Amino acid sequence: MRAVAEMPTEIAARITVLFADIDDTLTNEGRLPAAAYDAVERLTEEGISVAPITGRPAGWCDMIARMWPVAGVVGENGAFYFAYDQAQRRMRRSFAIADVQRAADRERLAEVGTRILSEVHGAAISADQLYREADLAIDFCEDVPALPVSDVERIKRIFEEEGATAKVSSIHVNGWYGAYDKLTMTRRFAADILGVDIDSERDRIVFVGDSPNDAPMFGFFPNACGVANVLAFRGRIDAEPAYVAAREGGHGFVEVANRILDARSGKHAA
Repeated sequence: MRAVAEMPTEIAARITVLFADIDDTLTNEGRLPAAAYDAVERLTEEGISVAPITGRPAGWCDMIARMWPVAGVVGENGAFYFAYDQAQRRMRRSFAIADVQRAADRERLAEVGTRILSEVHGAAISADQLYREADLAIDFCEDVPALPVSDVERIKRIFEEEGATAKVSSIHVNGWYGAYDKLTMTRRFAADILGVDIDSERDRIVFVGDSPNDAPMFGFFPNACGVANVLAFRGRIDAEPAYVAAREGGHGFVEVANRILDARSGKHAA
Protein backbone atom coordinates (compact mmCIF):
# COMPACT_ATOMS: atom_id res chain seq x y z
CA MET A 1 0.00 0.00 0.00
CA ARG A 2 1.35 3.38 -1.04
CA ALA A 3 0.51 6.70 0.61
CA VAL A 4 -2.50 8.53 -0.84
CA ALA A 5 -0.21 11.52 -1.40
CA GLU A 6 1.76 9.33 -3.83
CA MET A 7 -1.21 8.68 -6.10
CA PRO A 8 0.00 9.92 -9.51
CA THR A 9 -1.56 13.21 -10.56
CA GLU A 10 -2.65 11.80 -13.91
CA ILE A 11 -4.58 9.04 -12.11
CA ALA A 12 -6.18 11.30 -9.52
CA ALA A 13 -7.16 13.90 -12.11
CA ARG A 14 -9.21 11.48 -14.21
CA ILE A 15 -11.37 10.12 -11.37
CA THR A 16 -15.07 10.61 -12.16
CA VAL A 17 -16.71 8.36 -9.54
CA LEU A 18 -15.96 7.87 -5.86
CA PHE A 19 -17.51 5.08 -3.78
CA ALA A 20 -16.93 4.97 -0.03
CA ASP A 21 -17.80 2.88 2.99
CA ILE A 22 -19.39 4.81 5.88
CA ASP A 23 -18.44 3.38 9.29
CA ASP A 24 -14.85 4.24 10.20
CA THR A 25 -14.28 5.46 6.63
CA LEU A 26 -16.47 8.56 6.56
CA THR A 27 -16.92 8.52 10.34
CA ASN A 28 -14.61 8.75 13.34
CA GLU A 29 -15.69 6.94 16.51
CA GLY A 30 -19.26 6.77 15.26
CA ARG A 31 -19.59 10.42 14.27
CA LEU A 32 -19.52 12.05 10.83
CA PRO A 33 -17.00 14.91 10.95
CA ALA A 34 -18.06 18.12 9.25
CA ALA A 35 -14.90 17.95 7.16
CA ALA A 36 -15.88 14.55 5.73
CA TYR A 37 -19.37 15.70 4.79
CA ASP A 38 -17.89 18.85 3.28
CA ALA A 39 -15.52 16.69 1.22
CA VAL A 40 -18.47 14.71 -0.15
CA GLU A 41 -20.19 17.95 -1.11
CA ARG A 42 -17.05 19.38 -2.73
CA LEU A 43 -16.56 16.24 -4.80
CA THR A 44 -20.17 16.35 -5.96
CA GLU A 45 -19.96 20.01 -6.85
CA GLU A 46 -16.85 19.23 -8.91
CA GLY A 47 -18.91 16.76 -10.98
CA ILE A 48 -17.64 13.59 -9.34
CA SER A 49 -20.41 11.07 -8.64
CA VAL A 50 -20.26 10.02 -4.98
CA ALA A 51 -22.08 7.04 -3.47
CA PRO A 52 -21.71 5.40 -0.04
CA ILE A 53 -21.32 1.61 -0.23
CA THR A 54 -22.21 0.43 3.25
CA GLY A 55 -23.34 -2.36 5.50
CA ARG A 56 -25.81 -0.04 7.20
CA PRO A 57 -29.57 -0.69 7.02
CA ALA A 58 -32.24 0.28 4.54
CA GLY A 59 -33.77 2.81 6.93
CA TRP A 60 -30.52 4.74 7.16
CA CYS A 61 -29.88 4.44 3.43
CA ASP A 62 -33.25 5.96 2.56
CA MET A 63 -32.33 9.06 4.55
CA ILE A 64 -28.80 9.23 3.10
CA ALA A 65 -30.05 8.93 -0.48
CA ARG A 66 -32.59 11.70 0.13
CA MET A 67 -30.57 14.16 2.18
CA TRP A 68 -26.86 13.76 1.46
CA PRO A 69 -25.20 15.28 -1.63
CA VAL A 70 -24.75 11.87 -3.22
CA ALA A 71 -25.89 10.07 -6.36
CA GLY A 72 -27.29 7.17 -4.33
CA VAL A 73 -26.29 4.53 -1.82
CA VAL A 74 -25.68 0.78 -1.81
CA GLY A 75 -26.72 -0.73 1.52
CA GLU A 76 -26.63 -3.86 3.63
CA ASN A 77 -23.45 -5.05 1.91
CA GLY A 78 -25.05 -5.11 -1.52
CA ALA A 79 -28.64 -6.11 -0.75
CA PHE A 80 -29.99 -3.04 -2.59
CA TYR A 81 -29.34 0.41 -3.92
CA PHE A 82 -31.44 3.52 -3.33
CA ALA A 83 -31.19 6.63 -5.50
CA TYR A 84 -33.37 9.70 -5.08
CA ASP A 85 -34.50 11.68 -8.12
CA GLN A 86 -34.74 15.25 -6.85
CA ALA A 87 -36.60 16.52 -9.92
CA GLN A 88 -39.30 13.84 -9.80
CA ARG A 89 -39.25 13.52 -6.00
CA ARG A 90 -39.08 9.77 -6.34
CA MET A 91 -36.89 7.17 -4.68
CA ARG A 92 -35.60 4.44 -6.96
CA ARG A 93 -35.07 1.16 -5.10
CA SER A 94 -33.49 -1.99 -6.52
CA PHE A 95 -33.02 -5.18 -4.49
CA ALA A 96 -30.81 -8.19 -5.13
CA ILE A 97 -33.43 -10.59 -3.70
CA ALA A 98 -37.20 -10.51 -4.25
CA ASP A 99 -39.52 -9.38 -1.43
CA VAL A 100 -40.97 -12.82 -0.66
CA GLN A 101 -37.55 -14.45 -0.47
CA ARG A 102 -36.18 -11.67 1.74
CA ALA A 103 -39.02 -12.25 4.19
CA ALA A 104 -38.26 -15.97 4.32
CA ASP A 105 -34.56 -15.27 4.72
CA ARG A 106 -35.20 -12.96 7.67
CA GLU A 107 -36.96 -15.81 9.48
CA ARG A 108 -33.96 -18.08 8.92
CA LEU A 109 -31.57 -15.36 10.06
CA ALA A 110 -33.56 -14.84 13.25
CA GLU A 111 -32.83 -18.46 14.15
CA VAL A 112 -29.15 -17.97 13.35
CA GLY A 113 -29.12 -14.92 15.59
CA THR A 114 -30.53 -16.94 18.48
CA ARG A 115 -27.73 -19.48 18.04
CA ILE A 116 -25.03 -16.79 17.91
CA LEU A 117 -26.23 -15.11 21.08
CA SER A 118 -26.31 -18.43 22.89
CA GLU A 119 -22.80 -19.43 21.79
CA VAL A 120 -20.89 -16.14 21.80
CA HIS A 121 -21.11 -14.36 25.13
CA GLY A 122 -21.16 -10.59 24.83
CA ALA A 123 -22.38 -10.44 21.23
CA ALA A 124 -25.63 -8.60 20.53
CA ILE A 125 -28.07 -8.02 17.72
CA SER A 126 -27.20 -4.64 16.23
CA ALA A 127 -29.28 -1.71 17.43
CA ASP A 128 -30.10 -0.86 13.81
CA GLN A 129 -31.50 -4.33 13.01
CA LEU A 130 -35.10 -3.05 13.07
CA TYR A 131 -34.38 -0.98 9.97
CA ARG A 132 -32.85 -3.79 7.89
CA GLU A 133 -34.40 -5.45 4.85
CA ALA A 134 -32.11 -8.37 4.08
CA ASP A 135 -29.34 -9.17 6.56
CA LEU A 136 -28.63 -9.81 10.22
CA ALA A 137 -26.05 -7.60 11.91
CA ILE A 138 -24.26 -8.85 15.01
CA ASP A 139 -22.65 -6.12 17.08
CA PHE A 140 -19.19 -6.93 18.44
CA CYS A 141 -17.99 -3.46 19.43
CA GLU A 142 -20.39 -0.63 18.51
CA ASP A 143 -22.76 -0.68 21.50
CA VAL A 144 -21.16 -3.57 23.42
CA PRO A 145 -17.70 -4.00 24.96
CA ALA A 146 -15.31 -5.08 22.20
CA LEU A 147 -15.14 -8.84 21.68
CA PRO A 148 -11.84 -10.59 21.00
CA VAL A 149 -10.96 -11.45 17.40
CA SER A 150 -11.55 -15.14 18.14
CA ASP A 151 -15.19 -14.41 19.03
CA VAL A 152 -15.67 -12.29 15.92
CA GLU A 153 -14.35 -15.17 13.82
CA ARG A 154 -16.65 -17.56 15.70
CA ILE A 155 -19.68 -15.42 14.79
CA LYS A 156 -18.62 -15.48 11.16
CA ARG A 157 -18.21 -19.28 11.24
CA ILE A 158 -21.68 -19.77 12.73
CA PHE A 159 -23.23 -17.79 9.89
CA GLU A 160 -21.32 -19.92 7.39
CA GLU A 161 -22.25 -23.17 9.14
CA GLU A 162 -25.89 -22.10 8.72
CA GLY A 163 -25.38 -21.62 4.98
CA ALA A 164 -25.22 -17.82 5.04
CA THR A 165 -22.68 -15.42 3.60
CA ALA A 166 -20.87 -13.48 6.34
CA LYS A 167 -18.66 -10.41 6.22
CA VAL A 168 -16.80 -8.63 9.01
CA SER A 169 -16.89 -4.84 9.19
CA SER A 170 -15.20 -2.63 11.77
CA ILE A 171 -18.22 -2.92 14.10
CA HIS A 172 -20.50 -5.76 12.96
CA VAL A 173 -20.54 -9.22 11.48
CA ASN A 174 -23.22 -9.15 8.80
CA GLY A 175 -24.84 -12.34 7.54
CA TRP A 176 -27.27 -12.90 4.68
CA TYR A 177 -28.61 -15.45 2.22
CA GLY A 178 -27.96 -14.75 -1.44
CA ALA A 179 -25.07 -14.53 -3.89
CA TYR A 180 -24.35 -10.81 -3.71
CA ASP A 181 -21.87 -8.45 -2.10
CA LYS A 182 -20.90 -4.78 -2.21
CA LEU A 183 -19.31 -5.15 -5.63
CA THR A 184 -22.22 -6.90 -7.39
CA MET A 185 -24.74 -4.23 -6.38
CA THR A 186 -22.28 -1.42 -7.04
CA ARG A 187 -22.00 -2.72 -10.61
CA ARG A 188 -25.81 -2.58 -10.99
CA PHE A 189 -26.08 0.84 -9.35
CA ALA A 190 -23.35 2.31 -11.56
CA ALA A 191 -24.98 1.00 -14.72
CA ASP A 192 -28.55 1.98 -13.81
CA ILE A 193 -28.00 5.36 -12.16
CA LEU A 194 -24.61 6.65 -13.30
CA GLY A 195 -24.55 5.10 -16.77
CA VAL A 196 -21.09 3.74 -15.97
CA ASP A 197 -19.71 0.29 -16.77
CA ILE A 198 -17.37 -0.29 -13.84
CA ASP A 199 -15.61 -3.14 -15.63
CA SER A 200 -14.39 -0.90 -18.44
CA GLU A 201 -14.12 2.30 -16.38
CA ARG A 202 -12.57 0.96 -13.18
CA ASP A 203 -9.43 3.07 -13.58
CA ARG A 204 -11.61 6.21 -13.34
CA ILE A 205 -13.22 5.09 -10.09
CA VAL A 206 -11.91 5.24 -6.53
CA PHE A 207 -13.30 3.21 -3.67
CA VAL A 208 -12.44 4.21 -0.09
CA GLY A 209 -12.84 1.71 2.74
CA ASP A 210 -11.44 0.42 6.00
CA SER A 211 -12.24 -3.22 6.80
CA PRO A 212 -12.44 -6.85 5.59
CA ASN A 213 -15.95 -6.52 4.12
CA ASP A 214 -14.47 -3.99 1.70
CA ALA A 215 -12.11 -6.59 0.21
CA PRO A 216 -14.21 -7.22 -2.96
CA MET A 217 -14.01 -3.50 -3.71
CA PHE A 218 -10.32 -3.21 -2.84
CA GLY A 219 -9.52 -6.13 -5.10
CA PHE A 220 -11.56 -4.85 -8.05
CA PHE A 221 -10.64 -1.17 -8.23
CA PRO A 222 -6.96 -0.63 -9.04
CA ASN A 223 -6.90 2.80 -7.38
CA ALA A 224 -8.80 1.83 -4.22
CA CYS A 225 -7.82 3.70 -1.07
CA GLY A 226 -7.92 2.73 2.57
CA VAL A 227 -8.12 5.10 5.50
CA ALA A 228 -5.32 4.50 8.02
CA ASN A 229 -7.35 2.18 10.25
CA VAL A 230 -7.38 -0.45 7.48
CA LEU A 231 -3.82 -1.25 8.59
CA ALA A 232 -5.26 -2.91 11.71
CA PHE A 233 -6.63 -5.66 9.46
CA ARG A 234 -3.36 -6.54 7.72
CA GLY A 235 -3.20 -10.30 7.38
CA ARG A 236 -6.96 -10.65 7.92
CA ILE A 237 -8.24 -9.11 4.69
CA ASP A 238 -8.54 -10.87 1.34
CA ALA A 239 -7.45 -7.85 -0.73
CA GLU A 240 -5.72 -4.63 0.26
CA PRO A 241 -6.19 -1.16 -1.23
CA ALA A 242 -3.54 0.30 -3.53
CA TYR A 243 -3.23 3.45 -1.41
CA VAL A 244 -3.63 4.28 2.27
CA ALA A 245 -4.28 7.61 3.98
CA ALA A 246 -2.13 8.91 6.81
CA ARG A 247 -5.17 9.55 9.03
CA GLU A 248 -8.04 7.39 10.18
CA GLY A 249 -11.74 7.47 9.35
CA GLY A 250 -13.33 10.61 8.00
CA HIS A 251 -10.10 12.58 8.24
CA GLY A 252 -8.41 9.99 6.04
CA PHE A 253 -11.32 10.24 3.61
CA VAL A 254 -10.72 13.99 3.39
CA GLU A 255 -7.11 13.23 2.37
CA VAL A 256 -8.37 11.11 -0.52
CA ALA A 257 -10.92 13.72 -1.59
CA ASN A 258 -8.34 16.49 -1.47
CA ARG A 259 -5.84 14.47 -3.50
CA ILE A 260 -8.43 14.02 -6.27
CA LEU A 261 -9.68 17.60 -6.18
CA ASP A 262 -6.16 19.07 -6.08
CA ALA A 263 -5.16 16.96 -9.08
CA ARG A 264 -8.19 18.13 -11.05
CA SER A 265 -7.41 21.76 -10.25
CA GLY A 266 -3.75 21.38 -11.18
CA LYS A 267 -2.36 21.53 -7.65
CA HIS A 268 0.42 19.18 -6.55
CA ALA A 269 0.13 16.70 -3.69
CA ALA A 270 1.36 18.04 -0.38
